[in-house]
Amino acid sequence: MKIAQYREGKTSKLAVVNNDLLIPIIFEGNLIDLINSSCPLQLDYSNPVYINQVKLEPPIKNPQTIIAIGLNYKGHIKESKGKLPSVPIIFSKFSSSIIGNNDYIKWNKEITKKVDYEAELAVVIGKKIKDCPEEKAIDVIFGYMCANDISARDLQFSDGQWTRGKSLDTFCPIGPWIVTKDELKPDNLTIRCYINGQVMQESNTQEMIFSVTQLVSFLSKHFTLYPGDIILTGTPEGVGAFRNPQVWLKDGDEVAVEIDGIGKLINKCKQI
Repeated sequence: MKIAQYREGKTSKLAVVNNDLLIPIIFEGNLIDLINSSCPLQLDYSNPVYINQVKLEPPIKNPQTIIAIGLNYKGHIKESKGKLPSVPIIFSKFSSSIIGNNDYIKWNKEITKKVDYEAELAVVIGKKIKDCPEEKAIDVIFGYMCANDISARDLQFSDGQWTRGKSLDTFCPIGPWIVTKDELKPDNLTIRCYINGQVMQESNTQEMIFSVTQLVSFLSKHFTLYPGDIILTGTPEGVGAFRNPQVWLKDGDEVAVEIDGIGKLINKCKQI
């Protein structure tokens, strides 16, 4: 099942994606409320909505935590001349950086001049969990999304830690919807990033150093995970910072993240 959130007037609504239609979910609340609810899913089949006639919003707007993983693909470690990590490298992004499909990635040229893309598989947690064994980790996952870990490389590399460079407003596009875990196996998915239609990244989640279940288990041993928490699982090779010559996002660029079985997350860029 694909679950999207869309705007109708001044109201956000949840729906199940059915080809080019949205079937509204009869529910008062946001996606985290829905995850926490034990009520059976009820759909309003009498009022379908065409996807291309509404504004898709981020599937989750207010996660308690966005946890991101660095250097989790072998190719990305090689291109960055990094070392194979013995444990996952963890950083965070602020929820204020979240945007949805077709929203603008924006940055102030006085703050950063080196804005990079990172296509990633995002995991959405479905249950409150602490100390989760790896073999049970799949049970606490709600679903998966496309994500783009937009990065101000000049800030990231100059700070020595990554939070500021990764958390500028609009620097966490997610969507276009969530695919529930029953529809997808996360360990063999092709992942791509395009800029203006050109493939910049192409890999497979098989290339992850730490799998989705390993990440969920590891993270839960250190802090409690809550429904709606988002885990960005790392990016493959091909990012702009380690190309020769380097490639930075520019005003007017269209950047897209595509993951097999999920769909394509598209955003345009605006320098302000």
